[in-house]
Amino acid sequence: MMNAIETKELSLSYGETLIINELNLQIPKGEITVFIGANGCGKSTLLRSIARLLKPKSGSVLLEGKAIAKLSTKDIAKKMAILPQSPTAPEGLTVLQLVKQGRYPHQTWLKQWSEEDEKKVNDSLNATRLEHLKERPVDSLSGGQRQRAWIAMTLAQDTDIILLDEPTTYLDMTHQIEILDLLFELNEMKNRTVVMVLHDLNLACRYAHNIVAIKDQKVYAQGKPEHVINCSLVKNVFDMDCEVTTDPLFGTPLCIPYGKGRCILEKAVAING
Repeated sequence: MMNAIETKELSLSYGETLIINELNLQIPKGEITVFIGANGCGKSTLLRSIARLLKPKSGSVLLEGKAIAKLSTKDIAKKMAILPQSPTAPEGLTVLQLVKQGRYPHQTWLKQWSEEDEKKVNDSLNATRLEHLKERPVDSLSGGQRQRAWIAMTLAQDTDIILLDEPTTYLDMTHQIEILDLLFELNEMKNRTVVMVLHDLNLACRYAHNIVAIKDQKVYAQGKPEHVINCSLVKNVFDMDCEVTTDPLFGTPLCIPYGKGRCILEKAVAING
């Protein structure tokens, strides 16, 4: 299978602080890949570097076999869209205006706004259930609505590769599933390659074809969730004791963390009289 993205001996740093060290990674084309790991392990930094938003300390990123450093910004934007953490829009910008920005990489001085552009914008608004809010300023929306507006802009860009850094941030449970289902459908129906950072390990297991666990500046484990997610990985990557069982609905790994809870407390009170 062809890789959509590869990293070769990639090292990333902020100042003198090394975040990722000589990382070799292959992200399969046409699959959903999810980065997992403890806070501060470098998941978002790696995603930013893949999108060429962060210059490597050393090594390289390849986009469909070509060094991303040698591609033009517009060429990259036609192939790959990224939704970073907590993006901000100019004050007063409407949802429709924001989503239309996703079509700018497809514009030239010869090819101005077209019926195709209009359709892609409308399809993205409908997919994210924002049609009725398209004239509202982005800064007037709730956190969840605002996140969906940014996702709509990313979808309007209509790229084969979509990068998302915690796309379910600010969303309630219903909208988390809606957004992940939407990304799953884009992968299934249109063969889009989706790469995202998720904090919810169980949702990561449900939606990912390919899990990449990052620890100590390296890839700790990579593969299908059912092959790599176990109690040992969760303990070593997240420093958390848990049980891993099978999701009764999807058959994917289901992590049940140890910790304090109401039933345990009630049981202890009953035992101690």
